[in-house]
Amino acid sequence: MSLAPFVQILGRGPGRSRNMTQDEARAAMALILSGEAAPEAVGAVLMLMRFRGENAEEIAGFVQAIRAQASPWQGPAPALDWPSYAAGRSRGLPWFLLAAKLVAQAGYPVLLHGWNTADGADRVRGALAGMGIAAAQSTAGAGSLLARDGIAYLPLEAASPEALRVLRLRDVLGLRSPMNTALRLFNPGRAAASVQGVFHPPYRGLQSDASALLAQPNQMVLKGAGGEFERAPSKAIALMGLRRGVPFEDTAPALIDATGRLADGPELTEPDALAALWQGRARDAYAEAIVTGTAAVALLTLGAADTIAQAQDAAQHLWTTRPLG
Repeated sequence: MSLAPFVQILGRGPGRSRNMTQDEARAAMALILSGEAAPEAVGAVLMLMRFRGENAEEIAGFVQAIRAQASPWQGPAPALDWPSYAAGRSRGLPWFLLAAKLVAQAGYPVLLHGWNTADGADRVRGALAGMGIAAAQSTAGAGSLLARDGIAYLPLEAASPEALRVLRLRDVLGLRSPMNTALRLFNPGRAAASVQGVFHPPYRGLQSDASALLAQPNQMVLKGAGGEFERAPSKAIALMGLRRGVPFEDTAPALIDATGRLADGPELTEPDALAALWQGRARDAYAEAIVTGTAAVALLTLGAADTIAQAQDAAQHLWTTRPLG
């Protein structure tokens, strides 16, 4: 088999080229993941898609191929799928991990998954142990951890080494590819609710449209710092996605009167800052607003509240009553 037909579809030239259909994209990605495609053709497909602008059908097809190739999920399904593929040098500390733990301790099992060592930054994986979040060595192990702890982190290399191989072509090509978008919708545990952070606004609609094609009933997309699902507390944030399969748009209001970026924000910068904040050994109003604000949007996604105001009240109560150990 060859990727040449797909290169031709994408690159014939003005008036003749087109986007792939969902079935074509699924077939192309299946061949790429098999390792049998010529590397020159793989690069051509990914970069032509980037140049043209990938659409929802292509992303949905890619996700279907990734799911078919990945190790099957075993164990209870998570309540919330939480992808994390963007924590690089432009970010601050991964405060969203505290929000995920808060949601899990409210009784909603959370599966975190991702690849967080790009650009030499390992803030997410490096913070897991201090937060009491176990990293799985396999998909089956992630299911066991989820059943035991209510939260787990599944590294991409444990779920799909081939998907990681394709993702890391960024090191060769020098640009992100549609694989970055598709992996945010991977949802290896097939959770009914999923959250995504998007740095570039045009991708918000793309991810929601692809989710609809994948029959993802509940999804929340926000513009997050560095592309992670993490809410900036000092400004209103646009929300969009799917509720019971129906598209929606909403706005999360500012929570705190402060300026600055999340990468600069809290003064807590020492390695155990996340654990210190969770355990009450440190206090920082800005960091706490990140945590409760992000948790509130996640709770809204899960249907644990009807409005963002109700969700914020619930998140604040969870934070105030959290176990400090």
